[in-house]
Amino acid sequence: MNNTYENYAGLLGGLKHAGMLFYIINPYENVFEKYEDVPDYQLQVWFSFFVLIALENAIIYAKKEKSFRLNDHVTSLSHWILQETGRIIFRGAEYYAYISIYQNLRIWNLSWNSVWTWYVTAIAVDFCYYWVHRANHEVLFLWAHHQVHHSSEEFNLVVGLRQSVLQHWCSFLFYLPLAFFIPPSHFVAHHQFNLIYQLWIHTTVIHDLGPFEWIFNTPKHHRVHHGCNLYCLDTNYGGVLILWDRLFGTFAEERKNEEIIYGLVVNPQSYNPLFLQVFYVASMIGRSLGMGNSRDKLAVYWKGPSWQPGLPRLGLDEFKVNVTSRIKYNPRMSNWQNFYIVLHFSLVLYTHVQLYVEKFETQHILSGATIINNACALIIIGLLFDRSKFANILELIRCCSYLYFLKNIQNSLVTYTYAASCCLWIYDIFKFLAVW
Repeated sequence: MNNTYENYAGLLGGLKHAGMLFYIINPYENVFEKYEDVPDYQLQVWFSFFVLIALENAIIYAKKEKSFRLNDHVTSLSHWILQETGRIIFRGAEYYAYISIYQNLRIWNLSWNSVWTWYVTAIAVDFCYYWVHRANHEVLFLWAHHQVHHSSEEFNLVVGLRQSVLQHWCSFLFYLPLAFFIPPSHFVAHHQFNLIYQLWIHTTVIHDLGPFEWIFNTPKHHRVHHGCNLYCLDTNYGGVLILWDRLFGTFAEERKNEEIIYGLVVNPQSYNPLFLQVFYVASMIGRSLGMGNSRDKLAVYWKGPSWQPGLPRLGLDEFKVNVTSRIKYNPRMSNWQNFYIVLHFSLVLYTHVQLYVEKFETQHILSGATIINNACALIIIGLLFDRSKFANILELIRCCSYLYFLKNIQNSLVTYTYAASCCLWIYDIFKFLAVW
């Protein structure tokens, strides 16, 4: 009974971090001398953010603005699980270069316990984020990873979780100049705060926030950024502050008389998270190989996505696709398939949460097998949404593999679920063969 109360108290206690979503943070309570002492703020905020997602869906349902799309929601969450798994395993390894520069090459010692250092860091990190984000759109090599975040044809809070697995390994380079004067503990904290703030601005239920719009990035501004209409391209890169866009000429106002079309200019017809993570990289390499000379082959990687030989680095608007309407990719699924996907995605989410628990050793071979099973499950769920002809046999193989390798690390109910799933797919395959 006490454990039950403690669990409920822990869940409700998670709401106390809700202010972090809006950068409402007490600097005196979040200043640390050592970077190792900085909490995992992203972990702390997840419960509050998922409550916000539920609230957004309730508002949309009540207003009857549009229907809920399971395939798009699950795909965005699949990218989040893959990205978060990498973040948990590597435990901030990308910060090591920053820490090394600060320890050996810093030119100015800002006091770690000064509130002024806290505010300077907040502004400096956001300034760097503007250039990180702008580069991710204006350099094809970086865009090949960042495009994952823009691949949804919807715009909602869950899209904020749709991230590239590899993007942060490239982006962290833009923050390294801060290591010459900003303590690592401050940087690690504000790097998290900056990204957390950007979660809530992925929504259509908030329209205009008045004077707030002049200074801060808001859903209104970020809707433009996510649009593939011609006027939306390469605009509104700011993280927390929209002032950077106003200052550097990349700001665009939302047009009331033009519906924003979300997604990539040429959007992939797939919900397979692995495909969505890598297809643009393959396209980029193919595009480079197709160029007529070595100079252009290399230029493909560092010039913009719309560049062509003879054009400016970012291309010209007259040669860009102007998307004005789109039929969303939405293959129909049977009710039993939707139920199956929800069930197995819930199992993936359950085992993913175990990664956050200290006793769950990520280096253990069984833990590694669990991570592989989760990744395979998310990929096959995407194939099911795509109605791939290979999805049923691949899912049968995955479920059988789970029963063989992993049945001893989960409770019996999960094992029975996988056993029943095997029977279901055997029946489905034989049913298909009988008709074929």
